[in-house]
Amino acid sequence: MHDLIIIGGGPAGLTAGIYAQRMKIKTLLLEKEMVGGQIAKSDVIENYPGFPSISGMDLMDKFEGHARNLGLEIKMAEVRDISLKGNVRVVKTTEGEFAAKAVIIATGARPKRLGVGGEREFTGKGVSYCATCDGPFFKNQSVVVVGGGDTAVKEALYLSRLAKKVYVVHRRDELRAEKILQEKALSTPNMEFILSHALKEIKGDKVVTGVVLKDLKTNSSRALEAEGVFVFVGINPITDFADVTKDEGGFIKTNDRMETSVGGIYAAGDCRTTPLRQVSTAVGDGATAAFVAEGYIEKLKDA
Repeated sequence: MHDLIIIGGGPAGLTAGIYAQRMKIKTLLLEKEMVGGQIAKSDVIENYPGFPSISGMDLMDKFEGHARNLGLEIKMAEVRDISLKGNVRVVKTTEGEFAAKAVIIATGARPKRLGVGGEREFTGKGVSYCATCDGPFFKNQSVVVVGGGDTAVKEALYLSRLAKKVYVVHRRDELRAEKILQEKALSTPNMEFILSHALKEIKGDKVVTGVVLKDLKTNSSRALEAEGVFVFVGINPITDFADVTKDEGGFIKTNDRMETSVGGIYAAGDCRTTPLRQVSTAVGDGATAAFVAEGYIEKLKDA
């Protein structure tokens, strides 16, 4: 049996693993897809202290290398359920069951879908949720980016270096991204902003050929030719397996010690209710969760 199981190998989970190893807690980290998490797919990160500009993959490679060098055990498995048996937390996965005295949930979140016509049919055929992954397929073509937050504008800037034209479509009459990102985007010649519009439909044959936009002020529609559609309209937490208190969006509720409604179970990073979802905040969450979990584990040993 382990002292601690960490579910999720993104910034929060890896940080928790690093702190746990330094505290000599017997720890297992479970990751279902790719160590590094969603941020590993980001082309560039410019707001992580000490790294004025670094790719998400390079930064997460450093996190993973640090954790592995300390001896952190990492296993690829998808978690299906967490149950309680006295003071033991049993984590059921696709690779069997694992037991621990405490669990940190650091599963992050996945991109939201728009739910418009053509989105499902053309996913992988022009519709994408990752500019770094699929941007090179659209060199010298026209693409539509849907969203107005930090992620949308950052990914649009990346695409502007590849595509002939980047249209940024946003429901509001102003962007929500950081001002410095907005300044960069607004000064990029091949980017055009279509505000107060919503994506109504994605058109195509075998692949995407264009979109239909709805003007939210006049209710009129307009067609736009494009070969690619990149969607960045928010995230859904990966928390279905966790029977703890959550908010209306499915994000896990915690206190400032990362404690959930169930003793011995903690949450860190993007999967929990928090006002900011960044690598730096995930790192803080992971460190706090590991520190508090260590105290909980030690009390059980002394009992």
